Amino acid sequence: MRWEGHRESSNIEDRRDDGGFGGDDGGSGGGYSDGGFGGLPINLGGGGIGTIVIMLIVAWVLGINPLTLLSGVQVGPNSSSQQVQQQRPVQRQTAQRRDDLARFVAVVLGDTEDRWKEILPAQAGDLVPRAAGTRYSEPTLVMFSGATRSGCGQANAATGPFYCPADGKVYIDLAFYDELKTRFKAPGDFAQAYVIAHEIGHHVQDQLGILPAFNQARARMSEREANKASVKVELQADCFAGVWAHFAQKERDFIEPGDIEQALNAASRIGDDSIQKTMRGYVVPDSFTHGSSEQRVRWFKTGFDSGRLGSCDTFKAPSL
Repeated sequence: MRWEGHRESSNIEDRRDDGGFGGDDGGSGGGYSDGGFGGLPINLGGGGIGTIVIMLIVAWVLGINPLTLLSGVQVGPNSSSQQVQQQRPVQRQTAQRRDDLARFVAVVLGDTEDRWKEILPAQAGDLVPRAAGTRYSEPTLVMFSGATRSGCGQANAATGPFYCPADGKVYIDLAFYDELKTRFKAPGDFAQAYVIAHEIGHHVQDQLGILPAFNQARARMSEREANKASVKVELQADCFAGVWAHFAQKERDFIEPGDIEQALNAASRIGDDSIQKTMRGYVVPDSFTHGSSEQRVRWFKTGFDSGRLGSCDTFKAPSL
């Protein structure tokens, strides 16, 4: 993506330095799953070797020699001065990457604002007739590190990116992008943009009245029925992300050859079947909440190829 130099959204709330306690106390409680949409089961672990590894990673980011944490002593006669010399380039590189990633997120969010301000009023009625002419309201995107509070309850790194209808905000721990690249094998900046576009798709659903209707109906559903309905909600958000990409490619110069393929690869890698097979070794279709890899790719392509919200009616589609 050629994203440098484009407008950055001002609707960014940066809580990365809040120590995991930033934001509102949250109105609904009970965890993000009571009302949030789009979270992925990252499962980073909570102790033992995992804790040691995380501690060492944190030490490395802060410029501390990890060996001193393990041994409790300095390493080598001149280790202190050597450490300072070695740490500075690493710290500068880490800070630069942190700033670049934050700017990238702000640029992508800014483009979703520009696109949806045009798309929603013109096309809302094609999908939801009573919502014809709906104007797009810009959501806030919250960047956090480790944990934070949301209107849907407490969020942490294991939650994955999600949208909270209770406060109208998108939440993302930017460390997820490392997971996307290494664990899910979905590298590339447009794959990262797809993640944001999917969550913004949930915000669009909220404005169209789709999420409130789903939440109301879900209270009367069995778990199996709720899972099936959730898949339709998530696939529609994928389709909306494709609609955004359609207009981003048409009206911007930052999409390059191969970018759309990155998004399709990401959609494939974070399908329920792909994640379950990786984590469990087997697949349980009745437990799907986001859709299979094939479904996620197909619905993103549906939105991208058509550029029409009317093509994204997953609730009336004869098959997903």
